[in-house]
Amino acid sequence: MKTNSNSLPDINNISPSIKQNITDGEIVSNAEKEVVERFADGNNDKYGRFFLAALSAVPWFIPLSIVANLKGEFDQDGVNNALRLWIRENQDALSDLTMTVNEMLTRLDGFGAEIERRIESPEYLALIRRGFRTWNESETQEKKLMIKKLLTNAGAINLCPDDQVRLFIDWIERYHEAHFAVMKEIYQNQYISKGQIWDNIHPEGRPRDNSAEAGLFSYLMRELNTGGIIRLKRQVNNQGQTLKSKRTSSGGSNKSDVMESPFENNKKWELSELGKEFVRYVMEDVDPQIS
Repeated sequence: MKTNSNSLPDINNISPSIKQNITDGEIVSNAEKEVVERFADGNNDKYGRFFLAALSAVPWFIPLSIVANLKGEFDQDGVNNALRLWIRENQDALSDLTMTVNEMLTRLDGFGAEIERRIESPEYLALIRRGFRTWNESETQEKKLMIKKLLTNAGAINLCPDDQVRLFIDWIERYHEAHFAVMKEIYQNQYISKGQIWDNIHPEGRPRDNSAEAGLFSYLMRELNTGGIIRLKRQVNNQGQTLKSKRTSSGGSNKSDVMESPFENNKKWELSELGKEFVRYVMEDVDPQIS
């Protein structure tokens, strides 16, 4: 089997008869046929590499060049029946993947030829493979949309170093949608308290301080704080150095006999610079108006 420099299968190894059967719609639907048409277009190599990088990241995908090699061992009807069975079992997943990649390429097309070198680079194709592994394992559409937006921005603009893109992919994989809801509230409402965050996400009201809901909320805030994504409001000088907070003496008569509430309203929270970049370029409906 022929491979390119990225160890990806060569779509041109598909025999003309199998390729014609596929593109004629005998084996797959119109949605899946777009994958083969892009592969079969020798003048559109950048998209072929892009598709191969994305498809090679999902374990359920059968490379079409492997299907082509089956031609020498099985009769045409056997190969076609195997493909029909595989498509039937993976139809929803394949349609979702095809639609996602096509939407990404449609947007990348709008940026012109200046990004062609970026799309073809081994570094970007490595991000595509890494990102689509996480995309395939994501159980919610929200995470899949975040991966799509991040990878598209990483190809279209000088978003940030590739190492940072990989870090953002790790965050999408690691954190839960509840984490992202907290990030979004802090991004949209700078210097917000825990109580305000809860009230905006859960307008139905606050639970007891010793409830499981309060414990989960405290856990989310603690994880984001420890991960360097959010922090307490801080003052910085012109050089970006953090100023020490001034201590205030508290009178004994003002001391409370209860622990601080998980929904306190005195301390103000903000996103770190890294957290701001993550929310700005990755999260849904917080678009940075990229030109």
